[in-house]
Amino acid sequence: MPAEVKKEIQLEIAHVLFIDIVGYSKLSINEQHAAVDELNAVVRTSEQLQKAEALDRLIKIPTGDGMALVFYTSLEAPAQCAVEISRALKEHPRLELRMGVHSGPVSGVIDVNRHANLAGAGLNIAQRVMDCGDVGHILLSKHVAEDLEEYEQWRPLLHDLGACEVKHGMRVTIVNLYADQVGNPQPPKKFQALKKHRTRMRWAAITAGLLTLAAIVAGVAMFSRNRVGSTLSVPEKSIAVLPFENRSEDKANAYFADGIQDEILTRLSKIADLKVISRTSTQHYKSAPENLPEIAKQLGVAHIVEGSVQKSGDAVRVNVQLIKAANDSHLWADTFDRKLTDIFSVESDVAKAIADQLRAKLTGQEEQEIAAKPTDNPEAYDAYLRGLAYTLKTADTTTNALGAQKYLREAVRLDPKFALGWALLSYVDAASYRNQALQPTVALREEARQAAETALTLQPNLGEALHAKGYYNYACLKDYDTAVRYFEQARQLLPNSSRILESLAYLERRRGQWDRSESYFNEAERLDPRNLHLLTQHAVTYFHHRRLPEALRKYDQVLNITPDDVDTLAYKAAIAQAEGDLPRAAALLAPLHPNADNLDALGTQVYQAIL
Repeated sequence: MPAEVKKEIQLEIAHVLFIDIVGYSKLSINEQHAAVDELNAVVRTSEQLQKAEALDRLIKIPTGDGMALVFYTSLEAPAQCAVEISRALKEHPRLELRMGVHSGPVSGVIDVNRHANLAGAGLNIAQRVMDCGDVGHILLSKHVAEDLEEYEQWRPLLHDLGACEVKHGMRVTIVNLYADQVGNPQPPKKFQALKKHRTRMRWAAITAGLLTLAAIVAGVAMFSRNRVGSTLSVPEKSIAVLPFENRSEDKANAYFADGIQDEILTRLSKIADLKVISRTSTQHYKSAPENLPEIAKQLGVAHIVEGSVQKSGDAVRVNVQLIKAANDSHLWADTFDRKLTDIFSVESDVAKAIADQLRAKLTGQEEQEIAAKPTDNPEAYDAYLRGLAYTLKTADTTTNALGAQKYLREAVRLDPKFALGWALLSYVDAASYRNQALQPTVALREEARQAAETALTLQPNLGEALHAKGYYNYACLKDYDTAVRYFEQARQLLPNSSRILESLAYLERRRGQWDRSESYFNEAERLDPRNLHLLTQHAVTYFHHRRLPEALRKYDQVLNITPDDVDTLAYKAAIAQAEGDLPRAAALLAPLHPNADNLDALGTQVYQAIL
């Protein structure tokens, strides 16, 4: 090309929005022309595009089935443009687009026809990011998402998806941008089923000898750990509250027995001088099991609390007994006959009696907290216990989230000053927003915020309210620094809360602070040793850091609780695959019959067939 017509575009950082018409190749020629014209019309409505054009800081590149918009204005420009286009598409339901955003180096030339032709990593990666999506998705590279997280207004819209393998085996970390009426909240198809197993393929190249050594080391470590664990003494001031038996004629009152047990446990957990096991670990047992010494050993406690609840109309009878597990001797027992309006005194009296029997030292503040009456309205408290019962279920389903939300909203409607009810409502909303048990709408996020702030306004020193505000910042805003501050304040008031420690473990994992995360995982497991979700997440963390022996030990802990869990057995098979031990993997997978809910197990079986 003659020098006089060749004009260099110097290498510089550009902010790229790549847009693709989904299904373009299946359209007729006339339909393709119409789709491109419609796309151009939609794109031209974007204010960001108009501003960049007016400043002469935009290059538009047609790609046949879409376009690339290269901004030289701000890092927010392509993301904001994508949001504006996504909103405009509501008026163009037949135009199906997917979009990808990346910032990176771009260079190129302007040819003799004065058409901009760009090249460079900025453009290429934006296209690779887009290729990971489906109809409606606005996907960002991790680099762009981290930049946008510096701006508060973007944080609620950013949702990590993980790594996606693209052209030439390259892996890019993707973040999904969506909100009400913007983007697509569903995970792209590429992130389903086999995503994790593609990662494992890279591990299979580790030499058999080295991995055999690792397995031997793991065996020695497990043996040593068991030796050490058997010699550790159980704290004398340690206790587990087993599920209370529902003795009411109306079996629908089971929620009430569950609630009384949990409230007694919660009051005990506020005493720093005690070690109190979380309900998540105790709910696996029956109300009055025969093998108390073995259960105490599994939970790492010296004492067990058993109880029963009988409710008839507004009359309640609560039986409680404190047992020394080593010799199955009863240290204390009592029966409380009260009216519903006086049920809080039972919870408080039981907690005080147990603390006295164990000679636990209570501060003045702890005495006030375990004697506190959360509401004067018995109907509000009944609604709260019904909502609480839904939160105590193990599965994060839409049904459980809606059930909890329904009754907790009723509780705070009946008593607007019910701080504990507001705190739990906020936590349910924020947790459902994060795990998508409910649609992650702006309204849901806003209710989580308002409920947490209401709880804190009513009771600034309520540990549950501080945790709720921290969890809102973590789950909804991804404001980790603020979340940590609230979590740490909540820990001072709820010293036995495994939920706070679990929240901190996940938060530090998201921030890449692996040592801190592991420390919090270990602390949480001390108080919640049979929490399947907690143990599995700890194992997953080890697994993705290729600490396979530690991951294997955690999965074995899960299987000691649920021996036939399909997904856990499949994860053990995946470890065997990563170690190159295909016969062991095949033996683990052979008896499994995963269904559509066991995507990990299905993927592991497919990968085994490929190998």
